[in-house]
Amino acid sequence: MTIINLRVLAFLLGGMLLGGCGGKGSIDPVTPTPVVPTPTAYALTLPAGFPTPVIPADNPLTNEGVALGRMLFYEKALSSTGIMSCSSCHQQSKSFTDGLPLAVGVDGVANPRGTMSLVNVLWSTQLTWDGAFTTLETQAQKPLENTIELHQPLAASVAKLQATTLYPPLFEAAFGTKTITPALTLKALAQFERTIISSNSRYDKYVATRAGFSADEVAGLQLYTTHIAPGVVRGAECFHCHTQPLMSSGYAGKFFNNGLDVTFADPGRGGITLLAVDQGKFIAPTLRNIALTAPYMHDGRFKTLEEVLDHYSDHVQMASPNLDPNLIQGINDPPFGTHMDLTPTEKRQVLAFLKTLTDSTIITDKRFSSPF
Repeated sequence: MTIINLRVLAFLLGGMLLGGCGGKGSIDPVTPTPVVPTPTAYALTLPAGFPTPVIPADNPLTNEGVALGRMLFYEKALSSTGIMSCSSCHQQSKSFTDGLPLAVGVDGVANPRGTMSLVNVLWSTQLTWDGAFTTLETQAQKPLENTIELHQPLAASVAKLQATTLYPPLFEAAFGTKTITPALTLKALAQFERTIISSNSRYDKYVATRAGFSADEVAGLQLYTTHIAPGVVRGAECFHCHTQPLMSSGYAGKFFNNGLDVTFADPGRGGITLLAVDQGKFIAPTLRNIALTAPYMHDGRFKTLEEVLDHYSDHVQMASPNLDPNLIQGINDPPFGTHMDLTPTEKRQVLAFLKTLTDSTIITDKRFSSPF
């Protein structure tokens, strides 16, 4: 009995079927379908005690997407002049800010507001000073196309990327297609930005161990987290707006008027909602790495943290419309005090605590540096 190899039999039968009954029995070549590798999930390490991260279902983090986003973040072809990238205003050494009072774009024109840090935007539900955007995917388009920022239509940026030999294969690896689109470009940028996590400060170590702080730093934390009971309990009221552990309000969708002005050259949140009650309100940016992100406020008016503390202690404009109630009520020395009136010692202690929020690893981590 002849034993026929099943594979040979299948091959012969296939040839007969392809050749047809009564045909020549030739086998037509079959072109194999190209196999596009499936992106691999990014191993995201979430700090203990942090809120649930905000990751859209249609843009999960992948190794390939994050790597592509990192390249695009540093890619100067995304600007009209080819001299700037996202990283020009979001510099790693400054905790992804730029050290300027107001951001300056490719044409040398100043933005009305300063650059915000990208640290921990993984948790943000409101982005930019006025909360105009709720996702990183939608937010990224504004600085790319804004005439006083990178000043280039996203369609033009995509055409530049498509014309290279570098980017089409990277988009295929990340998204399964060599056809580069505006939406995929924004998704890649958002993926990279969501990985910029800061949780390795001395403050974080203190929270975990309750050890390692000086007496001034402990006292500063106490002031930071204490609500003033006028004449009874002294505090600095910081935690109402800069909520732990992210030390911001962007993830909570809250906006505040912190008493900078009585009339508003910049309406802040009110410019988005057009409501009188929102005039002069802004997101409270993260205080993580705050010692690295001078100058301060949406318009960069304060050069130092000392000036910031002096404002909250002594110079809040109490007649400012929509002033946050905690600043109105936060008077440490009634009945004659009219402001928070922190003592020089208390200011020193709060400042000492704020400096413990510096995460030196974030500014040197090669995962966030230029790949070029």
